[in-house]
This record gives sequence, C-alpha cells and structure tokens, in this order.
Amino acid sequence: MSKVNTPEQRAKKPPVALIAGPTASGKSDLAVRLALALQESGRKSAIINADSAQVYADLQVLSARPGDDEMCGVDHRLFGTWDGATPCSAGTWSDAAKAEIGALHSDGAIPILVGGTGLYMRTLLDGIAPVPEIDPAIRAAVRALPQPAARGALELEDPEAASRLAAADNSRTARALEVVRSTGMPLRHWQQHLTGGIGAAISLHPLVLLPDRETLYDRCDQRFAQMLEQGAVEEVRHLVARNLDPALPVMRAIGVREIAAWLAGSLSRDAMVDAGQLATRQYSKRQYTWFRNQPPTDWKRMTTQDVDISAIFEALFH
Repeated sequence: MSKVNTPEQRAKKPPVALIAGPTASGKSDLAVRLALALQESGRKSAIINADSAQVYADLQVLSARPGDDEMCGVDHRLFGTWDGATPCSAGTWSDAAKAEIGALHSDGAIPILVGGTGLYMRTLLDGIAPVPEIDPAIRAAVRALPQPAARGALELEDPEAASRLAAADNSRTARALEVVRSTGMPLRHWQQHLTGGIGAAISLHPLVLLPDRETLYDRCDQRFAQMLEQGAVEEVRHLVARNLDPALPVMRAIGVREIAAWLAGSLSRDAMVDAGQLATRQYSKRQYTWFRNQPPTDWKRMTTQDVDISAIFEALFH
C-alpha cells in the first residue's frame, strides 16, 4: 500500500485523508471531526465510505452506518449505495470511490476515506489484479466443492496460494482455485501486475486507530447489544423476507446469520446475543491484526480517537 509522500510530493498532488481501523474504534466520529475542522478553516471536504458492510442500504443498523445526527451535516458518500441483492466487490467499490475522489478534487474539496475494509483500501491505492473473466463452468464446479476437497485441490494446483490461505478460508480458497483452473496461471502471477491504483497520483494523509484490545472488545459487545435495541432484528427480518442468496455479502454480514437463526427458532435469544458479540469481536480482532501489520510503517497509528486533529492532519489545513 502507498507510503506517505514527502512534503515536496504532497505540494504537487491532490490530498486524500484516510482514517482506518477495526470496528468500534471510533474512526467515523474522528472523520466527522476532521471534516468539521476543515470546514472551520475554510476547506471543503466530504467523507467517503470504505467499509464493505456500510455500502449496503439493507444494513443501516448492523453496519453501524452513521445516522443524520452523527453526520453533523457533513457530506457522506457511498454509504448505503448498493442494494443487498447486488454484491459490491473491491473493484466495484474502488471504481466508485475514484469517481467520488475525482469529483471532490475538481471542486477543490478534500476527500476523507473512512472504514475498516483493508481490501477496499488496498485495491483503491495499489490497484487490482487483472485476472481474466473466470469460465462460468469452472466457477460453478469449484464453488460446488466441499471445503476439504477444494483445499486439497489447491494444495496440488497452487501450493503457494495454499501456503498463504487459512485452511478454513472458503471464499479465498475457491477464488484461488478457480483462477488457476480458468487462466492456467496461479493467483500470485496476476497479483504481481496490479493496475488502476491511485496511490502514486495523490497525496495521502493516513491515520490508523488501534485502541487497547480489551477496550475495543468491550465496545464491540456494547455495540451489538445496542444494535438489537435500535432495530437490528427488524432489519434482519426484512432481509430474510427477501429470500436472497445466502452467499451474498449482505447475508453474511456480522449479526445477520445469528439474528436469523434466533428468528427461525434455532437459537435462544441469549445464545444469539453471545454468538453475535463473539462474531463482532473476532471480526474486530482480524481487522486489528491487518491494520497493525499490513499498512506501511510510516502510516500514523494512534491508540485513541481523542487526538489533536489540527496536529495529526496539519498539512491539510494549509
């Protein structure tokens, strides 16, 4: 992913702020604070969503998408833009984000990316692997394989990918297997030829929020409980009534399966709450690990959202 530019490079390239971190870390509030501070200094800005759950209109509550009061009048883009029946891939989101960033730069405004989906950010900044279209017959055959069979096949056909992927990672295992079978080349080959990234064309001002883990997990538990009080059950009830493909991202979002199981009578309410909170903590843990290790070392990392906005993003105010 893109490193932070030197002061000389920053002066020549349009700025983009980025606030990233695991769920419940406080990044959305911080993005609004930054936007309001820029507004007070006479700079226009808008917040662009970089969270793979908050893109769906169907997940207002379960994705913790900011409401009008939380937006504080700040322009928010790509929040609730996609219907749940239409999957939003990293490439699709990246194209939309590039369009929004370009429009904001043309208007003299500063885009503020905020979210917790590292793949979205990596695709936007570094580009996407130009994998040819997968043969539909191969895709169907791979997706029909039980996970143990798919894993065994990948170990034979693309051992490098198998060495990188967790044995239980169904979706990435299937993806790597369908790529090597359809193109004749392993996934790593295509990933070495990324295209379409904007990292070199912008002046990036990144901040990663990494709160104390125990504090973060407590927030995760509190957030899921609050979601149940704020309409998450009705949200899932409506989703279930749509009879969408259970493999769609919106149906695999944290909380959807757990609440759906309770509505179907296969889980008690207490068990549903425990399962939902556990899934949220586990997801936050994976995000925490990714953001601690994957972004470049020169990206600022903070343990609290109570930061001095003008100091952290000083270059944006000039």
